Amino acid sequence: MSYQIHRKNDIESGETTFMIPLVYDQINLWGKDDEFFLALLKSLNVESIADLGCGTGRWTTHLAQNGYTITAIDPHEEAIELARSKDDSGHVNWIVGDSSNLQSNTYDAVIMTANVAQVFLTDDSWKQMISDVFRSLKAGGHFIFDTRNPLVKVWEEWEKDTSPDAAKDRLSGDPLEIYTEYEGFEQDIYTFYETVKNTKTNEVLVHEKMQIRFRKQEELDESLKQAGFSKIETFGDWEFKYANSESRSFIFHCVK
Repeated sequence: MSYQIHRKNDIESGETTFMIPLVYDQINLWGKDDEFFLALLKSLNVESIADLGCGTGRWTTHLAQNGYTITAIDPHEEAIELARSKDDSGHVNWIVGDSSNLQSNTYDAVIMTANVAQVFLTDDSWKQMISDVFRSLKAGGHFIFDTRNPLVKVWEEWEKDTSPDAAKDRLSGDPLEIYTEYEGFEQDIYTFYETVKNTKTNEVLVHEKMQIRFRKQEELDESLKQAGFSKIETFGDWEFKYANSESRSFIFHCVK
């Protein structure tokens, strides 16, 4: 199973863990989604960006290399420490925090990559986050995020793949394996567990419970309209084409 299914932490509610910094960068490599987000930002001619749920800064550092002024926020202190250690651009303000740390009327764009939108498990945490984002954007500012289409039922593919992912310990160089166990759904919240084991010593280094929520496109549209966004576009599957019911991924582009 690709580790990409849970790349980020819960940005507002702190209900559970959604990334493992020890192996995160090794499992999540630059891909089509990253290229799409970068192309979309370039087309909008933005300068000041907030990367909400930045994790270890894997994607944020690419933004910095493109000259953007960035505020990068994540509640996972270890992830932020790792991100800081990789950044020599001087363009990023790294913050351990959540959406409440976004400054009002400040950013040209707020972006959440890697399905961060799915880690908001409650309606209240989701509404609070998009309210904070709306408050933080300048007039005409852009809110961009991606999420998975529940109609495609991608979890059925995950559950068939029982092979572990491979990585290495950053300090010792020892081989690591990442195993996933699936508990399944309660309503629209999906629960699974991640275990990282040192295959040389057989030591379990990390064992974490993960939860993500699958929301329908119509539900997301309505919440964004209620927050005040005047223009909402939804692209599908990392192409500049509008999403449909068969799209695996939805990419939302909202304008204040």
